[in-house]
Amino acid sequence: MMPLRAMPGPHRGVTLLELLIVLTLMALIAAMVLPMFSGGVSGTDLKSAARDVAAGLRLARDRAISQRAESLLELNLEARTFRVSPDENSHRLPGKIDLKLYTAQRDLLSDKVGAIRFFPDGGSNGGRITLAAGERKYDVDVDWLTGRIAILE
Repeated sequence: MMPLRAMPGPHRGVTLLELLIVLTLMALIAAMVLPMFSGGVSGTDLKSAARDVAAGLRLARDRAISQRAESLLELNLEARTFRVSPDENSHRLPGKIDLKLYTAQRDLLSDKVGAIRFFPDGGSNGGRITLAAGERKYDVDVDWLTGRIAILE
């Protein structure tokens, strides 16, 4: 049996201490970089919130037509919630989304609460709800004549 000898030349391998230092540096870099990517709202969350608002607007329009009475979607910008009257249930939107509401002056209920109104013929007072997170944004438009709801990127 031949005795084991050290490898000749400069190629002797990596010590355990060197390996631990490299792993520690990689963990520190990952701890600093990962929060940069996960701090905001994901694109799917933003799009899902825009779809939820559009669904609420469609529900308000359908109620106005079926019940032959005005119906409205109330949007609370501060609490980031909306509800379709006369329901008391409010739907919460993600907290890191910026909201803007453009509607008729008569439907601004306060500084932070406004509404988009639908009429029994399907029409509306029109308006736009903008949902934004960073550079991404979605506009949920309501046509005043037809009450048609569209999501625009």
